[in-house]
Amino acid sequence: MQLVKYLQAQGVGSRRQCERLAECGGVEVNGETVSGAKTEIAPDSVRTLRIGGAAVCVVPLPYFYIVLNKPAGYETSHKPRDWPGVFTLFPANLRNLDMQAVGRLDADTTGVLLITNDGQFNHRMTSPKHHVAKLYRATLKHAADAALCETLQNGVLLHDDNETVAADAAELADPHTLLLTIGEGKYHQVKRMVAAAGNRVEKLHRLRFGSWSAEDLAVGEWRFVSIG
Repeated sequence: MQLVKYLQAQGVGSRRQCERLAECGGVEVNGETVSGAKTEIAPDSVRTLRIGGAAVCVVPLPYFYIVLNKPAGYETSHKPRDWPGVFTLFPANLRNLDMQAVGRLDADTTGVLLITNDGQFNHRMTSPKHHVAKLYRATLKHAADAALCETLQNGVLLHDDNETVAADAAELADPHTLLLTIGEGKYHQVKRMVAAAGNRVEKLHRLRFGSWSAEDLAVGEWRFVSIG
């Protein structure tokens, strides 16, 4: 891949901006200065990238997959209304790329959020047909017992919905902590299911999305992951 195209693919800037950078000799790849817009770069061999002496996040090509440990107080949106958007947590060059969240988490919901530029992967992970399991830890307002779990697994009718929705699994870690697994992603689904079962979610955290968790990440931290 030509250096100018590689820099564009890394979200460094427009083609003209990348051409200027490539010609001025300010680009370092793996610690070595590289110049010339048409100089060939092997993307898979790039470990470090610096421009003008400043480190740039190296993005896997052509597709990237990210696990973010989402903090509370961030909207899953490029155009947030009331809170900062989760995309502000990423480096500038990464934000310049076509990155999308895989599904959404409410502003007050924390935990695993997947980010990608792979539309097919996004569709596969969010389509009800594929039924990808998502595990949540919900803090309940009222103390609950096994009857709540049984109700959720048997299915509840959501307000303003004509279908019964059932949890894949439900168990109580303690009377105020519900572990709930669902395979769909309806709007506010966990909160609405718990409300339909006669309780209320005070705090919600996603522990797992498919095979991915964020247990090794501090709040607000993220990492690239492989889907292979």
